Amino acid sequence: MYRSKTCGALRASDIGSEVILSGWVHKLRDKGFVAWVDLRDRYGITQLVFDQERTSKELLEQARELGRETVIQAKGQVIERASKNPNIPTGEIEVLVTELTILNESLLPPFTIEDETDGGEDIRMKYRYLDIRRNPVKNKLIFRHKVTMEVRKYLSDQGFIDIETPYLIKSTPEGARDFLVPSRMNEGQFYALPQSPQTFKQLLMVGGMDKYFQIVKCFRDEDLRADRQPEFTQIDCEMAFVEQEDILNTFEGLTKHLLKEIKGVEVDEFPRMTYDDAMRLYGNDKPDIRFGMEFGELNEVAQHKDFNVFNAAELVVGIAVPGAASYTRKEIDGLIDWVKRPQVGAKGMVYVKCNEDGSYKSSVDKFYDQNDLAKWAETTGAKAGDLICVLSGNTNETRTQLSALRMELATRLGLRKADEFAPLWVVDFPLLELDEETGKYHAMHHPFTSPKPGQLELLDSKPGEVKANAYDLVLNGNEIGGGSIRIYDKETQATMFKHLGFTPEEAKAQFGFLMDAFQYGAPPHGGIAFGLDRLVAILGGQETIRDYIAFPKNNSGRDVMIDAPANIDQEQLKELHLKLDL
Repeated sequence: MYRSKTCGALRASDIGSEVILSGWVHKLRDKGFVAWVDLRDRYGITQLVFDQERTSKELLEQARELGRETVIQAKGQVIERASKNPNIPTGEIEVLVTELTILNESLLPPFTIEDETDGGEDIRMKYRYLDIRRNPVKNKLIFRHKVTMEVRKYLSDQGFIDIETPYLIKSTPEGARDFLVPSRMNEGQFYALPQSPQTFKQLLMVGGMDKYFQIVKCFRDEDLRADRQPEFTQIDCEMAFVEQEDILNTFEGLTKHLLKEIKGVEVDEFPRMTYDDAMRLYGNDKPDIRFGMEFGELNEVAQHKDFNVFNAAELVVGIAVPGAASYTRKEIDGLIDWVKRPQVGAKGMVYVKCNEDGSYKSSVDKFYDQNDLAKWAETTGAKAGDLICVLSGNTNETRTQLSALRMELATRLGLRKADEFAPLWVVDFPLLELDEETGKYHAMHHPFTSPKPGQLELLDSKPGEVKANAYDLVLNGNEIGGGSIRIYDKETQATMFKHLGFTPEEAKAQFGFLMDAFQYGAPPHGGIAFGLDRLVAILGGQETIRDYIAFPKNNSGRDVMIDAPANIDQEQLKELHLKLDL
C-alpha cells in the first residue's frame, strides 16, 4: 500500500505504532545532524524526522536532497514530538523515518504552496493544479462539496427526483448569447449549450415527474465579472401542482437547512418585499438588509428653492450614513469623487452633516435653511452624528448610483458582516421590461413566466404595468435564486410570445415543441434555480465565486491553464463545413 494513514490523522494515541505516509514535501528544515520534513496531503501535515543517531547516514542524506512538492512515501514509527506545535492537529507527534521512497520528483513550483502565497492571480490560474494544493483553495472546494451534498440530501428527502437533461440543445432567445456547437452530421446546423434547462424541466412536469431537481452546468456567452463565469452551476428545481407560496415555503426550507447544517445559524424570518419597494427603498432588486440606510425621497422638501440642480431632477434622494458626520472635508470629497467615477456615473453629491447639537451643516447652505435641512433629516431618518448623502437626476440612474454608494459606505463602515445572514424574498416583478433604444418589450425573467392572476388582459392595454408571478431569493445583497410560476397553456403562451414580438411562425419555429406539449394535459407548475457558485461563496463569507470553482475562467473567458479557447486546424473546420471570415 502507498499509505496506512493520512498526513492529518496521527495523534498522541498513535505513539509507538508503525505507519506508512505518502504526500508532498511541504517544507524541509536541515540542522546538519537532524532534518525535518513537513509532509502534506489533502488531510493535513505530519512532521517527519531524520537524525544521525537513529537514522542511517544514507537516509539522512536522501532527506536533505528532497525538493519542495516532491511526492514521497515514508515508513517509520510514530514518536512524541520534542517541540510540540499546538497550531496543527498532528502537533504532538512526529514520524521517525526508517524508509524513504521518492515517488515523483518535482520542479521548483512557480509560487510557494502556502496559505499566504507569493503568486499573483494570473500565475496561480495558469498553474491551477498547484493552487488547489493550498489550503484556501482546497478548503473552498471541500466546502462546496459539503453544500452540494446537503442540497441533495434536503431535496431528496422532500421527494425531488434528480434527472439529467441534454447539453446539446436548440438555440433559443433567452437573454444572453448562446455558445454554439457545429454539427458534423447535420451540415450547416448548430446545437447550443443550454443557458438553463428551463424548457426541459417544464417538459418533465408535463411528463408527470412532479418534483425535479438537477445540479447542472449552464452556459452563457456574456461579459464576465467576479461573480460570473461563462459556465456556471445551477441548483435547478421544478414542481407541479403548486402556487407561488408552495415554492417559497419549500425553498425557504432549503435555505434554512443549509444555514443550519453548514454555518450553524438558525434564521426564522424570510421577509417579503415587492420589486417596487426594493427599488424605491434600496435602488436595486437584491437589497442587502443586514443594515439600514434606506432611501428617503426628497423631491417634496428639496425642490421649492432656487437650487436648479434639484429643481430639474426627476428624483432627489438621500441616505443617512450612521455616525459619519465626523467625516472630514477630505473624506467627503473622496466620496464625491467616488460617485463621479465612470463605474457609478453621478455628476456630484450634496451632503448634510447632522451635528450633535442639533444643527446642520450642508454643502448647499446657500439655498436651504435649518428648517429645510431638518425635513431632509426626518425624511431620510438621519439622527445627530449622521451624514446625509444626496444624489439627483433621472429616477432609474439615480437609484442605481445611490445604491452603489450605499453598499460602498456599508463596506467601509463594516456593516456587511460575513457571519451575519439576512435572506429576503423579492416578489411582484414587472412581467416585461421596455428597451428604451428599440421601444420594444422583453421578458424580465424569461418568456415562460406567467403574469399575476387577473392581469393577463392588461398585456394589451398597459403591458408595462403587468406584474409577473415571479420571485427572487436574496441573501446578503446577492440574488442566490430566482424563479416563477410558469405559463402552462398554449393560448396564454402564444399571447406572451406575441407581446414579445414573435410572429406565430417564429414562435412555432423556436418553441413549437413546448407549445405542442401544453396541448397534452400540462399541469400547473413552477420552479426556481439557485446559483450554486454564488450560494457557496456567500455561505463561505465571500462574494467572489472563482476560488469555489475547481478550474475557473479569467475575466476574458479564457482558461489560461489549458489555453482555451484555441484555434482548430483546417481539417476540423472542413469536417464541420465551417469557413472562418476574420
